[in-house]
Amino acid sequence: MHEMSLCESIRCTLEEQSRLQNFSRVARVSLEVGPLSGVEVEALRFGFDVVMRGSVADGAKLEIIECPAEAWCLQCAQIVAIAARFDACGVCGSYQLQVTAGEELRIKELEVE
Repeated sequence: MHEMSLCESIRCTLEEQSRLQNFSRVARVSLEVGPLSGVEVEALRFGFDVVMRGSVADGAKLEIIECPAEAWCLQCAQIVAIAARFDACGVCGSYQLQVTAGEELRIKELEVE
């Protein structure tokens, strides 16, 4: 389950930022997670609570913002919504798509004290 190592990375980032920005506690963490990121959201939620124990984010609320996946079609030059990485263009049916959104896993916002 790689979500635990992702949570470890998030914790390290929060700890580093607490030193740099001089805050002592994180009350809320908002993460953007795209459907193409390969992250299992429920496993991330579970791992977050476990990994954050004893850190500046101990007891922090985790808010997950699920971003839509989009791609640019090389054939018709349209930006289209996709559900999976090798979907066809919903406009022209081409499979020549370049993913432009949906791979995100980033800290969007923190509420700190």
